[in-house]
Amino acid sequence: MAVSNITIRAVQALKPGETIWDADHREAVRGFGVRRQRDQATYVLKYRVFGRQRFVTIGPHGAPWTPELARKEAKRLLGVVANGKDPADEKAKKRLQAADPLRAIADQYLRNAKQRLKPRTYSEIERYLLVSWKPLHPVSVFQITRRHISARIADFASAHGAVSAARARTALSSMFNWAIREGLEIAANPVLGTNRPAQPGSRERVLTETELSAIWHACGDDDYGRIVRLLLLTAQRRDEVGSMQWAELDTISGLWTLPGARTKNRREHLIPLVPAALALLPSRRSGRDYLFGDGPRRGGDPHRGFSGWSKSKAALDERIAEALGESLPHWTVHDLRRSASTVMADRLGVLPHIVEAILNHVSGHRAGVAGVYNRARYAAEMREALERWAEHVAALPAQRPGHAGAGPRPDFFQEAAGVHS
Repeated sequence: MAVSNITIRAVQALKPGETIWDADHREAVRGFGVRRQRDQATYVLKYRVFGRQRFVTIGPHGAPWTPELARKEAKRLLGVVANGKDPADEKAKKRLQAADPLRAIADQYLRNAKQRLKPRTYSEIERYLLVSWKPLHPVSVFQITRRHISARIADFASAHGAVSAARARTALSSMFNWAIREGLEIAANPVLGTNRPAQPGSRERVLTETELSAIWHACGDDDYGRIVRLLLLTAQRRDEVGSMQWAELDTISGLWTLPGARTKNRREHLIPLVPAALALLPSRRSGRDYLFGDGPRRGGDPHRGFSGWSKSKAALDERIAEALGESLPHWTVHDLRRSASTVMADRLGVLPHIVEAILNHVSGHRAGVAGVYNRARYAAEMREALERWAEHVAALPAQRPGHAGAGPRPDFFQEAAGVHS
């Protein structure tokens, strides 16, 4: 061990196992040294903190570390010691933080989320975290800043729209909140304080009778066509119908019982199925729990419902455009639910609380224990309202018959014999 001025020439002259400690000049830093192990010279700092002698590695000789830069870093580290902190602990903490890239934390969060979220919600969050935020996957969650997030949100909004960008932002924020609650020493959720993309207000599109007729008559006699017609007749949500299970149905009494695990508000929902809806149910397929979707014979998963939403919707829109000679203004299958409830309330005279019961909305007098009794009490009124709605749909005139695909038979709404056991 030698005490000398640490210069480039002195470092290059070091032999394996030798160490030089900085001294003999005005800029010397006590405890700053360089040692060679085998063929690599490394700058180090020796110091005492809390009565213990400690060593911390500054870095190997070579870019970026020169004797001058390493000496400046040694001075900085001694300042950390003077403030009562241990640079070795700080460095170890940084190494641990660097071992927590966004992708690793996202995977941990998704494993937890899969146990408590509905499949569709989980699938969307998974897509946002694993696809939308992929450019930040290698970055430690401790090093992600608001600037990182804001820049990515802006890029994503330009490519995919404000709504998707806002949802991607929410998914990331939820992950950071979970990580903090799990004990990661993240100073603050970096998503907070970033601008949320401006989004359009809630959709208020109510389809006209011409549009409803075009959609109805363009539906083919396949899974998607039956689903769309059931969505219109029952006024329920897309995935509730698309993942309908045989165990939920009582075709004799004409009741569909949606378990709380499959409803948005987590409350069991009883929906009367009128003859027109019952006639749309497909034949029961061996080995399948679900009414819709690919069966085992077609290589599909017997434990999931319908999944080909986007492609089937595009095909339906093409048939509608062919029948009408022009495309419908943008619409979604959720517009069917809004249109059904609006027409029932505004044109068919269905009382608001009955419409709410059909939609499984819970408010006011339907909340709490009374809601259980109200559901039973309103069953007859709900059935009557849905029958009047089915008659209204049946009376919709076909748009250019013969061009929109297979429409319903003249006796379709009276044909309860179409129900399959």
